[in-house]
Amino acid sequence: MTGKQGWLAARWERQQERFEEVELRRARKLPTWRTRRRRRHLSLLVILGNLMLLVGASLFVTQQGPIFFGLWFGGALITGTAHWLLRILTGKMSGGFSLRLDEREREMRHRVTYVSYQILVGLMMVGMVYSIIISNTEDAGFRIAIMLTALLLAGTTSAATILGWTLPDDDPEDFTDFDEGSPA
Repeated sequence: MTGKQGWLAARWERQQERFEEVELRRARKLPTWRTRRRRRHLSLLVILGNLMLLVGASLFVTQQGPIFFGLWFGGALITGTAHWLLRILTGKMSGGFSLRLDEREREMRHRVTYVSYQILVGLMMVGMVYSIIISNTEDAGFRIAIMLTALLLAGTTSAATILGWTLPDDDPEDFTDFDEGSPA
């Protein structure tokens, strides 16, 4: 049994090292964007994209028109791109393991995770009420699925959005490029 534990522990360590390498590469991306102002702009874009998805889902009726497709796919593109950039800019707090964070990062992440969980629960309750209201309409199942998708996306992007809004400016010296041969 100790051999298996040793193999699993070694595999876990290799995976942690890979995550750390990816985080180091990601931390060097977009150095001029690492300001509170830029992160807040991206947070607002995520919120705007989520609102577009929600409005598109609420406007969906049996005949899908260009307004629905424009709002739905435009919102998905805006939300996806802005959320991806926010995850780069918020670093390992939004995607890394808790063990790799310092105390301040861990504290902030736990606070944000709790708030985003509460937001997600609230949005799912809105989805339940919406599904009850439209349950007897035509294509109710598809309309409910579209709305729940939009609400779930809004809830799952809330953690990075809150982090992007609340984090202070990064220290530019933390993200200077290192020589490839020197230790980081």
